[in-house]
Amino acid sequence: MLTLISEACQAGATKSKAAQLLGLTVRTIQRWKKQGTTDKRKDSRAVPANKLSGEEQDNIVNVLKSREYADFSPNQIVPKLADQGIYMGSESTMYRILRTLRMNEHRQASNPVHRHSPETFTACGPNQIWSWDITYLRSPVKGQFYYLYMVMDLYSRKAVACQVYESESGEFASDLITDACIREKISKKQVILHSDNGSPMKSATMLAKLQDLGVMPSFSRPSVSNDNPFSESLFRTMKYRPNYPEKPFENVMEARAWANDFVTWYNTVHLHSSINFVTPDDRHRGKDVQILENRHKVYLKARLKNPERWSKETRDWKAVTEVSLKKFKRLKPEISAEKRLFDRSNLAGR
Repeated sequence: MLTLISEACQAGATKSKAAQLLGLTVRTIQRWKKQGTTDKRKDSRAVPANKLSGEEQDNIVNVLKSREYADFSPNQIVPKLADQGIYMGSESTMYRILRTLRMNEHRQASNPVHRHSPETFTACGPNQIWSWDITYLRSPVKGQFYYLYMVMDLYSRKAVACQVYESESGEFASDLITDACIREKISKKQVILHSDNGSPMKSATMLAKLQDLGVMPSFSRPSVSNDNPFSESLFRTMKYRPNYPEKPFENVMEARAWANDFVTWYNTVHLHSSINFVTPDDRHRGKDVQILENRHKVYLKARLKNPERWSKETRDWKAVTEVSLKKFKRLKPEISAEKRLFDRSNLAGR
């Protein structure tokens, strides 16, 4: 081939055109002239020094396939193993193994919705900012629903109150908030309660009850769907649970029983990603700090055992210290949010 290309060039052809006719590149011709036609390039790069052994990969695969962890993502599996004093690999390592085995597929009919976190009213501890909303639960009669009322704490993500009713009303909402305040021993002017602009949320009965309890109301902007994302995210978690009923609830008592079971699981079992994978109940009671410190120690021990596998610091297991709610454009900076919210509730009470 080099002879043919040389003859073509002597006859007046360019080297690139001659190489193109033979299906080669100019760079290949240059390399052959310099090194000969034997390709001395390596077939593959060297094996990384920190590569997992076959036994370590098999152990991770066995955990991913086990009955205990088969329904969890690596984001949930790694903290659960850390709580048991076990480190097998990072989330990225587990995801890489899942991709290699073609097991990293979404297994539900619909895809999750990604929502953005709000900003402003900031909570530095539990029972400072609550969010609440109502969602539909299907009944046996088409077009009729049961209504799930849910109140959650923004700082801990704990569902502090939950009830299912057969209709939407300010009276039911008032009873729910009263129950939540009694359970959490809320004092006056302690909690900001955020919601959207639904009729039960802004009813005179509800606003009067909030004023009696000393709870400060906060509302989403009109026609802005993502101003109450915390409650919406909680409902999404509920309705994407594997055991969420495919068929309608037979009656309101069945719906209440299922909702209570969900709240128990959500508060005491579910490792919430936004609070560094601890349960809402542990965070609400202040146990998350010790849990996260224990996980940090597990990672330090793993790095000491195999330092070549850690090019940077270990994973950040620090507790989330602040959670913020979105700032509303209609609130003027020269007027405090607290005063404006109480003025609104007083006007509505008249």
